[in-house]
Amino acid sequence: MRFIFLVILFLCLLPYVAWHLWMLPPVARWARWMVVGVMALCVGMCIFSLTRYLDRVPMGLAKVVYNVGNKSLIVIAYLLMVFLVVDVLRLVHVVPTAWVRDNWWACGVLLVVLGAVFVYGSVHYHHKERVALCLDSHGKEVGPGRLVALSDLHLGYHNGRKELARWVDLVNAEHPDAVLLAGDLVDRSLRPLLAEDMAAELRRIEAPVYACLGNHEYYADYYTPGEVEQFYRDANITLLQDSAATLGNIVVLGRDDRTNPRRLSVKRLKEKCLVPPTSYLILLDHQPYRLEEAEKAGVDLQLSGHTHRGQVWPVSWITDAMYECSWGSLRKGATDYYVSSGLGIWGAKYRIGTQSEYVVVDIQ
Repeated sequence: MRFIFLVILFLCLLPYVAWHLWMLPPVARWARWMVVGVMALCVGMCIFSLTRYLDRVPMGLAKVVYNVGNKSLIVIAYLLMVFLVVDVLRLVHVVPTAWVRDNWWACGVLLVVLGAVFVYGSVHYHHKERVALCLDSHGKEVGPGRLVALSDLHLGYHNGRKELARWVDLVNAEHPDAVLLAGDLVDRSLRPLLAEDMAAELRRIEAPVYACLGNHEYYADYYTPGEVEQFYRDANITLLQDSAATLGNIVVLGRDDRTNPRRLSVKRLKEKCLVPPTSYLILLDHQPYRLEEAEKAGVDLQLSGHTHRGQVWPVSWITDAMYECSWGSLRKGATDYYVSSGLGIWGAKYRIGTQSEYVVVDIQ
């Protein structure tokens, strides 16, 4: 609900950004209309990319609409922040009004600063951070001992097979005994995954792969029920949907996503799967809500994602306020938690103040 409120507030402020873009450049009236028109077109592309109609346009055009629309939205959001700060400074007579009206110098500074920010954000997104997590087995015999945990790949119109191939190489370089996916493998549609045969790329992972569902799998499956599960089978990924898998003395519980109101509680899931008390218990739960459930159920390690830690600053401040743990490690009682900011990303491929990451878990 809070997220929806923020989206509505942002949309209501779009005319404010358009007014500043109209006033800033010293150009003819027709050119001002063009600037505002381009902004309106980009917002329209972003909104269109969130609908199912995107799957009905040619693949190449769909990729352009998705990427241009979503990147533009982040740019507009940063323009909004800049204009708000400048207007506050104008009110206290720190910045003269001449700076925001018919001023080429202001246009140049704005382009250089935002250009640098988004070049950094793009480069930083494509750099994948390796997070090493060394955990105590709590006196339990554990084998296998090395796991690679991933979340939020968001494969789709923006994250294609070429990028996925690089990610698979990163995973294989770790020589893991197993790979755990904590939801949102799919972005919003299976169409680009099927068109590029990304299942074949996922089959290159040189270890057994286990996954739980995320909310985006539900978005993708809404119009084509059953296709998501079939994709997982084609990719040789074991989907744990309120079920468990055993890896030596490690038991992996895959909890269904919070989108399903009928999913089992952690306690009930553990009881259903008859988890031996001597096993090291890992829970895959995409959305990191009600973390105390895992602690009370005796889970040794919970792996989650979903938050992306907001993807770009200052949204990271919002996610930090919304979740008990929006990113990183946490310990409650005898339970370890790790909430990943994600290997991929939803929407615009920028990381500003956050990181793209994969987690290498060694249990000793």
